[in-house]
Amino acid sequence: MRRVVVTGLGVVAPNGIGRKDFWSACLNGQSGVGPIRSFDASAHPVKIAAEVRDVLPYLPASQRKSVKIMSRAMRFAVGAAGLGIIDSGLELGKEDPGRVGVVMGTGIVPVDLPELMPHLVQSCDANGNLETRRLGQLGAEALFPLWILKYLPNMFAAHISMAFNAQGPNNTIATACAAGTQAVGEGFRLIARDDADIILAGGADSRIDPLLMLAYTALGALSTSERPASEVSRPFDGKRDGFVLGEGAGLLVLEELEHAKKRGAAIYAEVLGLGSSFDAYAATKPDPDARGASRAITSALKEARIDHHDVDYINAHGTSTRLNDEMETKAVKRVFGEGAKALPLSSIKSMVGHLIGAAGAVEAVAMALTLHSGVLPPTINQTQKDPVCDLDYVPNTAREKPTRVAVSTSFGFGGQNAALVMRNFKK
Repeated sequence: MRRVVVTGLGVVAPNGIGRKDFWSACLNGQSGVGPIRSFDASAHPVKIAAEVRDVLPYLPASQRKSVKIMSRAMRFAVGAAGLGIIDSGLELGKEDPGRVGVVMGTGIVPVDLPELMPHLVQSCDANGNLETRRLGQLGAEALFPLWILKYLPNMFAAHISMAFNAQGPNNTIATACAAGTQAVGEGFRLIARDDADIILAGGADSRIDPLLMLAYTALGALSTSERPASEVSRPFDGKRDGFVLGEGAGLLVLEELEHAKKRGAAIYAEVLGLGSSFDAYAATKPDPDARGASRAITSALKEARIDHHDVDYINAHGTSTRLNDEMETKAVKRVFGEGAKALPLSSIKSMVGHLIGAAGAVEAVAMALTLHSGVLPPTINQTQKDPVCDLDYVPNTAREKPTRVAVSTSFGFGGQNAALVMRNFKK
């Protein structure tokens, strides 16, 4: 197995775009949650989210003409890739394009209702019922010819590959909230088994959309708290009542160690292993005994050949929902036993919200920066203890702590579980 290292980090997050701004915001406990600006949410039951400001300036110039066939999240993905490549110092024009690949995690691509609505309205009868015959009469010319390309999940990886001439393996993972973590892990495995030398791996998602906001509200997943927006996402806190929806993208430039050393690359961390599992318990609830979650963590440690006693920090999934945070606390106790009490874990979702398919990727960026800097980002909004969530969640303030081995966890709707292990790079 070849060693795989992280040589570049690209991030488009609600609290900062680019590695430096994002990490500074995280360490300073700066929240990206605020009133929704991308659509009129004044009559919605939930009026806040963690939105990203315009990413267009960060897109490679060659790709700006393709914006019309990119969804909002696809623009985030290409922007994060461009930032990651710049950060890595790679000159891809000098690389064999067949040895450069892309693995991206994502999820639902919301349909642009304002764009589609005029055609649907014309196809409705007097009672507002859609008549497919009328819709058919409008013909395909009613839509922009390349309209469908904005809604195909594989186009996240495809746009990145076209932007940077990556002709190697190209994969898309859609495992809900575990997708970004699994994408980074699968990218690691492609390099480890010599299918590529460089993989651009990460995740992108955006669901801050009028219909999807209502759907998540109906599901009971979103917080309805009347607190100030920046105080609503509060993982592991006794007053948590649901997550805040976020959007963005995270991308890690993964590289085979000798390839990176040959070009004198700076190295943030080394990727060691991925673990995945499935609860097979319920569509919307995690297994309360945390059996699936703990299996994913144990599997990741096994592939990494790391004993659980050697783990120094966990970048937690920490959604700010009652059930997830209790389950995750239990999973940590199952895997780490008595050592769980002394093991710090924190959730940056307290600052960026829940980025769904992008969550694990942005959190992998944060974990690599933790290993590189020796500073743990805080879980902000920790004001009331929950007797069930009784571990060290690095409350409210960043903490200096040299960190050799770290784990990032992701647990998704349907029972998808994933865990990723990295360590501080050792020559």
